[in-house]
Amino acid sequence: MMRQAGRYLPEYRQVRAKAGSFLDLCYTPDLATEVTLQPIRRFGFDAAILFSDILVVPQALGQKVWFVDGEGPRLSPIDLARPGLEPERLVERLAPVFEAVSRIRAALPPETTLLGFCGAPWTLLTYMIAGRGTPDQLPARKAVLLDPAGVDRLIDVLVEASIGYLAAQLRAGADAVQIFDTWAGGLDDAGFQRLVIEPTRRIVEGLRREVPGARVIGFPKGAGGHLPTYVRETGVNAVGIDWQASLDFVRDHVQPLRPVQGNLDPLHLVTGGAALDAAVDRILDRLGGRPLIFNLGHGITPDGDIDNVTRMLGRLRGAGQR
Repeated sequence: MMRQAGRYLPEYRQVRAKAGSFLDLCYTPDLATEVTLQPIRRFGFDAAILFSDILVVPQALGQKVWFVDGEGPRLSPIDLARPGLEPERLVERLAPVFEAVSRIRAALPPETTLLGFCGAPWTLLTYMIAGRGTPDQLPARKAVLLDPAGVDRLIDVLVEASIGYLAAQLRAGADAVQIFDTWAGGLDDAGFQRLVIEPTRRIVEGLRREVPGARVIGFPKGAGGHLPTYVRETGVNAVGIDWQASLDFVRDHVQPLRPVQGNLDPLHLVTGGAALDAAVDRILDRLGGRPLIFNLGHGITPDGDIDNVTRMLGRLRGAGQR
């Protein structure tokens, strides 16, 4: 379940308070291991997802990154002409993350999958240029038009960094990795091809040169009608779908190509009740006839209710027994 290790769990909040900063939690292997394992102990999910953050990559490249409580990430300004990044230091700087992967894999039951992840180049670029999350990614979209060569250079750095980062996670014990493109839906057709599909294709190809047979899940949030092209051209093994995607479209045009992952609206884990049951049943009815990894259509929110997670899982597991 996306963001399954997080603030909706009281045991997570206790560890988070002990860690100091959010990034200290990400970079302390024993604490990152503990919070990754917490939802597996509580709920018995089929997969554990490495506890980390997509912005550890810009930080490892040399950009200053910090988190403001209640507001989210902040990054120091980057000059596309002279970004001052240090890709050769990335694997060294992210060693604590790989140590956490090894510890998590050793602690998990053999039947529980361990998923690693990274942010996709376009999504990382939006944060690196704006210095924070933005609702419309306007600073990055302007840069694409005003300085296309500078954007391409940064994309190249992020592609190579992502290959190295994901390969190291797989070597440390991850069974598969996910590429999260949270802001993929804000682009036009040409932008989606250039900034989402092409960099992802390069990452998948480069990763499989480093780790033959590497298994990759792509998640281009908001991709909608671009999903079939994304799947065909990137080479991902499975694709995540957000809760706004049409289930009938996904069933007819995406599932024949690859397994899909998704797509319950996380709001249902806040409100619960009969609407949650109906939403679970609707996804199973539309997508259950072909390979499906039942998941959320984005991350569980801090106000998600533990009882609703339990209810969702009971509904799913009951359906599997019928």
